[in-house]
Amino acid sequence: MSENTMKAARLFQIGDFRTVEETIPVPHGKELLIKVGACGVCGSDLPRIYHHGSSNGKYPLTVGHEFAGTVVAVGEEADPSLIGQRGAVFPLIPCRKCPSCLTEHYAMCADYDYLGSRSDGGFAQYCLIPSQWHFVSSKNKEVPMEVLAMTEPACVAQHAVRKGDVFAGSNVLIFGAGPIGIMAGRWAKISGASNVLLVDVVESKAEFAREHGMDATTANGEELVKAVKEAFGGKLADVSIEGTGFGSALENCIWCTKAFGNVVLLGNPAGNTTITLKAHSQVLRKELNIKGIWNSHFGGTPINEWEFTVAMMDAGKFECQDLISHRADIEEIPVLIDKIFKREVVSCKALYLAELD
Repeated sequence: MSENTMKAARLFQIGDFRTVEETIPVPHGKELLIKVGACGVCGSDLPRIYHHGSSNGKYPLTVGHEFAGTVVAVGEEADPSLIGQRGAVFPLIPCRKCPSCLTEHYAMCADYDYLGSRSDGGFAQYCLIPSQWHFVSSKNKEVPMEVLAMTEPACVAQHAVRKGDVFAGSNVLIFGAGPIGIMAGRWAKISGASNVLLVDVVESKAEFAREHGMDATTANGEELVKAVKEAFGGKLADVSIEGTGFGSALENCIWCTKAFGNVVLLGNPAGNTTITLKAHSQVLRKELNIKGIWNSHFGGTPINEWEFTVAMMDAGKFECQDLISHRADIEEIPVLIDKIFKREVVSCKALYLAELD
C-alpha cells in the first residue's frame, strides 16, 4: 500500500464481502476524515451482506455503522482544531428539511442517508463523515476506542429504556440476552430499576448475561410468568422490552407485564408477528401501552442520547467493554462475519479493531 491508500471491507454484491485496497478519501467543505479505531458488527449487517444488499443499491459499499475514531484531516470549512480529537460517529445523515428533522427527530427523517448501509461506513481504516455535527467527541483519552465504537448500540438500548419510562424502583423485563439486551439492563439499573430480568431461549446467552451481572432465565409461557413473579417479589413487570422481533416473545411480554404497564418493541421483526387471541385480549384488559422505538435520539430536547452515552463512558459509569467477545483486523473482519453468519462462531459483540492491523 502507498501512503494514499487504505484497506476497506466492502460489499460488491449480495454475498460478496471482502477487504480491498482503496484510495484514502480527501475531506472537502465541512467534511471530516476519521481514522477508524474500531467498528462493531451489528445484527443488521448480516442480512445486508447475505440477503438484502445495500439499502439504496449502491455498490461497492463499505459496510459498518457502529464506529469511532480520530479526526486526522478536515475540509476547508471545518474547524481545524478538531484534528486529533477522538470520538464516536453518528451515522445517520438526515435531510434537515422534513417535519421530523425540523423537530430534531432525525431518526424519523423522510429522506435520509446512512453511513454503512447507504454510504461508505466504518469497516475501513479511514472514513469520511459529513461534518462535525456527526462527531461526538470523547473528553477522556483513557476510554478505549472499542468502547466508543459501541456508542450506537448503547444508545439504541438507552432509547428503549427511556421510551419505556423506566422509573426508580421499577421492575424491568427484557427479552433478548445479547449485547443490546444486556446494555438495556444496565441502563435500566442506572435509571433506578429495582429488579431487571433478561429472557432468552438460548441457555448459553442467558449464562453469559448472568456472568456479566444480570439475572437471566430461559423459562417460557406459564413458567416464565412464575419466574418473573419470583424475581419481582410476586409482581409482574412494570416495563417489558421486546428485543428479539419474534411474536412468541411479544406474547410473553403481554402476559408478563402488569396492568397499565409499558411494552417496548425494540427488536426488528423476524417474520410475520402473530399473537394469540387471548394475548390480544390481555392488551385490552390490562390497558397496556405498546410503544415502538426506532434507532436513538440525537436531538437536544429532552437530551441527546449520544452525548449522554459518551459522557457516561468517559466517567466510567456505563460499562460495555466486557461484552466484546471477538476482535478482528481489517483483513479478517469479513472472515469473522462469515463465521458468525454460518453460526460457526457464537459471539456477543464482535468488532473490527484497528490496533490489530
